[in-house]
Amino acid sequence: MRRPTPDPVGPGQESVWDYPRPPRLERVDVRVTIDLAAVTILDTDDVVRVVETSHPPVYYLPAAAFEPGSLVPTSGSSFCEFKGAATYFDLVRGDAVRERAAWGYPDPSPGFEQLVGRVAVYAGGMDRCTVDGEIVTPQPGGFYGGWVTANLAGPFKGIPGSMGW
Repeated sequence: MRRPTPDPVGPGQESVWDYPRPPRLERVDVRVTIDLAAVTILDTDDVVRVVETSHPPVYYLPAAAFEPGSLVPTSGSSFCEFKGAATYFDLVRGDAVRERAAWGYPDPSPGFEQLVGRVAVYAGGMDRCTVDGEIVTPQPGGFYGGWVTANLAGPFKGIPGSMGW
């Protein structure tokens, strides 16, 4: 499939089509919050993100920064050709359980060692996820875990017709 035409980049925006493949890991100076069941279960400025061509960034957050008991290991795994084998977590707050809503790489591939002890979260299952106070939109399609913010220009992988990108 042919690469799509990137959306125009506005002032203060970055194009996901300028991100590299293979992906790059980078520390970013932002504050991330996650709310579940009307409670903030994470508030941290210790943030790294992974950027990859056509994808909004995936934010990796310290597992230790989550409210105690909210991050529960669960069954299942997957494999990323770049980052290695992933394990999954349920996110829990009281009676609210979001199954397999987070994942991490306990023994990541070379170049991604900063992911040890960190997890990423699917924004779609949360009440609210923010980056520097802006409420994020989940990456389209439900499979990928990127977070869309106003500073990004797409189109984003996950929209209909993007399987071959």
